[in-house]
Amino acid sequence: MTNEELLAKLEDSTKDAALHQLQTLHSILQHQAGVRYLWPFLSGYHEPIDAETFRRLVPLSSYEDYADHISRMANGEPDHDHPFLSVDPLVCFFYSSGTSTMKPKLIPYFDSALSKAASYLAHNGSNSIFRRLIPPRPVVNKILWFLYADDFPTTRGGFNAVAASTYPLLKMSKAKWSEALSCTSPPEVISGTNVKNQMYCHLLCALRNSDLIDGIRAPYAIGLVKAFNLLESKWGQLCDDLENGFPDMQITDPAMRESVAKVLSGPQPDLSNRLRSIFEEKNWGGIVSKLWSNVRYVKCVTTGSMKHYYSKLKYYAGEVIILGGDYFASECPVGINLDIKQPPEATRFAMLPTAAYFEFLPFDLNEGSVVGKETVNFSGVEVGKTYEVVVTTYRGFYRYRLGDIVRVVGFHNSTPEVEFVMRAPNNAYEVITERDLMSAVESFQLVMRNAIAAEIVEFASFLDLELSPKQLKIFLEVKEGCGLLQEEKLQESVESLKWCCSSLEKGLGGIYKVQRDRGEIGPLLVYIVKPGSFDRILQMAVENGAPASQYKPPKIIRNSRVIGVMESSALVTVCLDSLDGFDPN
Repeated sequence: MTNEELLAKLEDSTKDAALHQLQTLHSILQHQAGVRYLWPFLSGYHEPIDAETFRRLVPLSSYEDYADHISRMANGEPDHDHPFLSVDPLVCFFYSSGTSTMKPKLIPYFDSALSKAASYLAHNGSNSIFRRLIPPRPVVNKILWFLYADDFPTTRGGFNAVAASTYPLLKMSKAKWSEALSCTSPPEVISGTNVKNQMYCHLLCALRNSDLIDGIRAPYAIGLVKAFNLLESKWGQLCDDLENGFPDMQITDPAMRESVAKVLSGPQPDLSNRLRSIFEEKNWGGIVSKLWSNVRYVKCVTTGSMKHYYSKLKYYAGEVIILGGDYFASECPVGINLDIKQPPEATRFAMLPTAAYFEFLPFDLNEGSVVGKETVNFSGVEVGKTYEVVVTTYRGFYRYRLGDIVRVVGFHNSTPEVEFVMRAPNNAYEVITERDLMSAVESFQLVMRNAIAAEIVEFASFLDLELSPKQLKIFLEVKEGCGLLQEEKLQESVESLKWCCSSLEKGLGGIYKVQRDRGEIGPLLVYIVKPGSFDRILQMAVENGAPASQYKPPKIIRNSRVIGVMESSALVTVCLDSLDGFDPN
């Protein structure tokens, strides 16, 4: 299909969306009627089941309801007579990001013709929207693509477990990766095992081919910000490598070293000198077009928790346009971004009526919880209201709570348009939401920048339920080299920091304030941690199986081991219940 045909079909799918939704549910249930998961709820029904009956008989579910089935599939237990979740053959598993708990979920991916048809429209429709805005060029057509494919680990049953973003690579030989993706890095860099070294080599290869770079991509904004941070700290070494014609000895992987050396194709003293003169200006604003003069775009997801990184990414990108991503979950495509030029605060997604059957569970932002157990469908949502998304997919999830909170902001034809608000709270004990924390830190950053001239590069919170009363802990990492970290100014900086932290606490939301006033939660603890502390969380996540390509730094931490690492990395601890108490560690 041509781009225009795909866009027309995508547009048609948003018309009469309610009918498309009923047809989608009917198709899923007709195809999957005999699966083991649905048997207890639908075993007595032989006639086609309508949407109302389906919602009445099948309960809302979460990942824990599928965990046993998924574990048995991953272990290779046969289910031919009575399939666990889908009648289609299992191909592999997608890893979720697993950021807050350090335990990524396994999402089964089945060889389903129905699912492929739905995904084809979503993914190729998205590509058509991109190509309409950024038409292909015949010569300047390479991409600096920060991808990390790892080694495609397998489960006990022999199934690959991969990031959804790197799944296309699983289906082709490694030798064809760079050509298929039009990226500057050789396959040995994409498939490396050390994320920092891979990131370094991605940059090195792109600098070598600077005149051929058309775009810069990563799954998430954090991936690009980390790459530019690395560029800031390693530009001298990168220039040395270009001048010498081979990568630094810190790149110890022989295959990676050899492949990058081939890309460099010998010493490049003129290129090295030209780039070094740019770096020596120490002006990182708009650095993208200074280094890669032909770049037309930067593309990544910038919504949700990625919104925090947008301003920094915009600083690096300068006049180069930043294009947003779509709303595609590991479980299924959810919504498509019809105007990818919009900044995160104006980004909206048109729900995809043929991708899955969608329900919406009303959610109260003030209370931080869902309102009852009754869902509404496409026809029942109201503009301005917030909901948790519930999906029934072609891939074995039924009335599954996706864990995403969205706000309905309008309609495209008859399909709802939503903006992503946040991840849903994990349990009733949580006193702040991801949204509360991001809003509070955003305001706190403005105060702190004026008072101490410090830039927050990363942050997260943890609710310690083992203390009585429970206590909220917030961890902040500031940019290396700022005055706050200078030992001779520590006392003065901490006094200023303590004053700034009061503004942080004021922004933490209504639930926190009520419990704090009642004495149900202890004084807020704020930790300033060493530069690079959050990179240790990334390393822990990858070691626990999380895919590096899909890593998103946790904003709400729920893993005590991670907290131990963060507390041991603290440079300064501020307790807000004391007038003069602070603990420079």
